[in-house]
Amino acid sequence: MTETMNAVEITEAGGPEVLKLTTRPVPEPRNGEVIIKVAWAGVNRPDASQRAGAYPPPPTASDLPGLEASGEVVTVGAGVGDLKVGDKVCALLPGGGYAEYVATPAAHCLPVPEGMGMKEAACLPETFFTVWTNVFMRGGLKAGERFLVHGGSSGIGTTAIQLAREFGARVFATAGSDEKCQKCLDLGAERAINYKDEDFVEVLKPEGGANLILDMVAGDYLPRNLKCLADDGRLVQIAVMQGPKVEMNLAQVMVRRLTITGSTLRPQSDEAKAKIAEGLRAHVWPLLEAGKVAPVMDSEFPLADASKAHARLESSGHIGKIVLKVG
Repeated sequence: MTETMNAVEITEAGGPEVLKLTTRPVPEPRNGEVIIKVAWAGVNRPDASQRAGAYPPPPTASDLPGLEASGEVVTVGAGVGDLKVGDKVCALLPGGGYAEYVATPAAHCLPVPEGMGMKEAACLPETFFTVWTNVFMRGGLKAGERFLVHGGSSGIGTTAIQLAREFGARVFATAGSDEKCQKCLDLGAERAINYKDEDFVEVLKPEGGANLILDMVAGDYLPRNLKCLADDGRLVQIAVMQGPKVEMNLAQVMVRRLTITGSTLRPQSDEAKAKIAEGLRAHVWPLLEAGKVAPVMDSEFPLADASKAHARLESSGHIGKIVLKVG
């Protein structure tokens, strides 16, 4: 008889209530993969998008939600040379994290940072992979540059503020309440902008504009972001919460030599994700182990209450990361 596990599945496209506890067969590793016994799983916006029917998993990925987890390696597939049974890891997942066991490429696993618990480690992969590739690899942030991150109190935002601070940038952040703005300041932003009361374009104008903007809003933020950029500035788009279709003045892009780029993490190749993992291990994991950077925690829920975790996420009342206790 096939060994089974508890998991949370998406029964149909819809709101948080469509997430239901079920049983599934324990996955088998393919070449280059490991099986992780999941301790904690991170909850992220792409999970909610998948649940709503707007972000389908790649053809080879599990249909279960969950793009990051921490736990213990229990099975090692063929072609894996750098991990062994019993290793404590956190991992970027192609899907399937809302379950007791998950398969993922070994190259997308990173060791649980020394001195960090499993709960905190589950918060690292999705946000740290996203920030590292978009802010540093794609966005090219350098010390001394002015960096603006929208949604500064989100999991992505709190990570971006800390890493930009550690690498010597001047950090500005937007958020939707005074409490969230204070958290951005506590993490190292020199200026936090409550977007309900202030215009980030006007705030950055006396500074000469932003050299780099990380945005997940899109919609009518795009023309404002272009106006906010310094000459030769870069805009990196990682989500389109306000919609993907916008009008913009291309003359601004040409005359001021602006760069607009962006990416999503899940569709990238295994090789691309492995390269991001290598950069994190070399440049960011030492900061985590030294306690200079840490995930900001909002709340935790049991696996069976994944629907409540999604409701919390979509309320936008959270600050930092939401996690599911699995093991």
